[in-house]
Amino acid sequence: MINVTPQETRVAVVENGVLQEVHIERTQGRGIVGNIYQGKVARILPGMQAAFVDIGIERTAFLHAADATWRYDRDNDEVGANSDIPPMTDLLHDGQEVVVQVLKDPLGSKGARLTTQLTIPARYLVCLPGSDQVRISQKIEQLEDRERLKELVAELAEEEEMPKGLIIRTLAESASDEELRLDVQFLKKIWRRVNTGIGQSQAPALIHEDIPLAMRTMRDLVRDNVEKVRIDSRETYQKAVKFARDLIPEVVSRIEYYPGERPIFDLYSVEDEIQRALDRHVLLKSGGYLVFDQTEAMTTIDVNTGGFVGRKNLEETLFKTNLEATQAIARQLRLRNIGGIIIIDFIDMEGSEHKRQVLRVLEKVLAKDRTTTFLTDMSPLGLVEVTRKRTRESLEKIVCEPCPVCEGRGVVKMPRTVCYEIFREILREARQFEGAEYLVLASQIVVDMLLDDEAANLAELQGFIGKPVYLQVENSYQQYEYDVVLS
Repeated sequence: MINVTPQETRVAVVENGVLQEVHIERTQGRGIVGNIYQGKVARILPGMQAAFVDIGIERTAFLHAADATWRYDRDNDEVGANSDIPPMTDLLHDGQEVVVQVLKDPLGSKGARLTTQLTIPARYLVCLPGSDQVRISQKIEQLEDRERLKELVAELAEEEEMPKGLIIRTLAESASDEELRLDVQFLKKIWRRVNTGIGQSQAPALIHEDIPLAMRTMRDLVRDNVEKVRIDSRETYQKAVKFARDLIPEVVSRIEYYPGERPIFDLYSVEDEIQRALDRHVLLKSGGYLVFDQTEAMTTIDVNTGGFVGRKNLEETLFKTNLEATQAIARQLRLRNIGGIIIIDFIDMEGSEHKRQVLRVLEKVLAKDRTTTFLTDMSPLGLVEVTRKRTRESLEKIVCEPCPVCEGRGVVKMPRTVCYEIFREILREARQFEGAEYLVLASQIVVDMLLDDEAANLAELQGFIGKPVYLQVENSYQQYEYDVVLS
């Protein structure tokens, strides 16, 4: 289901009536993964084997030497690759112009991640202008199919006079020769446009922008198992139909315009599910629950039994809770688009066979994820480490920001703690400066505590320093904020 407004586009993937994935692209701050730029090297970092590249956005982007070994020479249309990674200073120099593509959006305080190996995706194929080989997905296992597809695609590329470097995607196994020909022609059009931009642009400049989210959904997410694509914007619906006719004609009949008065994301409770995906706690049907905590370094997931007491012994209860948790965790990782390092703290189980079964089920459900994941064996403490490829911000980072009160820490100082800080500040100033009186500016809750629970301590402090202390409520102050004014 695709929900379109002038401000943003949202895509919901619903399977068996349950929300599995949500993708959001806002008009302001649209993602730049897949965009191709004419960049200029701003600074070489020899010790990190990397360079900062100005591509015309707010923060300079990051290019590692491992991603810079493919070089494009726009003067003679030649490319080459180095098998060993040479020093970055041998690859680039300050002020040099270089054609790059964005691998990862800027995440948090980090700039975008770049590569010089360009890739242009289509429905069944991916064009690699920096290569001269036809490669094929390992998921196409039959040797005869592999050889036939590689030979056919190589012939089509030669006929269309386009770069020979192509990757044959898994979907191509069921594609007709004509569908592959259309894919090659589609890639040829884009590559010509990119090639022209490379020859005419001056850094920093955007050469090629990836297609909008609604069209990327048609290209990347719509498979044979997708029954319907419902779009609530007539304009986007018409663009999607045209895009499908050109690239994936077999899905045109499955695209529907949704004119209903009821918001499209109210169907299947998608809106409610998105709100729940922002909560720390995820309830399990058994009564157990998960706790998600995202930090800069990693995400931790804690599995708890909660109100689930089971009908048999304790070990069986823990085992069933962990099994149920694996399904919920896999879905939440997709729904929240959590990437990077993920630590899952399963409930401790005694039986080694139970541990193996939980790990096998987790591996099985994660295998359905389109995003690359890898998991380790369960540690003696019941911890499983998972890595999930991260290219875009998580759902939480897209729609939320750090709390202005606690600055993202999730906790604030208690009023009593602030009172004691104020006492120490008054003593510090009394020793350093001569003053007639002190004025404390603080929030209502802190002033109330100073006048009530801490009134005796405040009176004792005034007697000790020999000066009066006055209190004033500042409604704009947060609980942890205060000022001590000397007069």
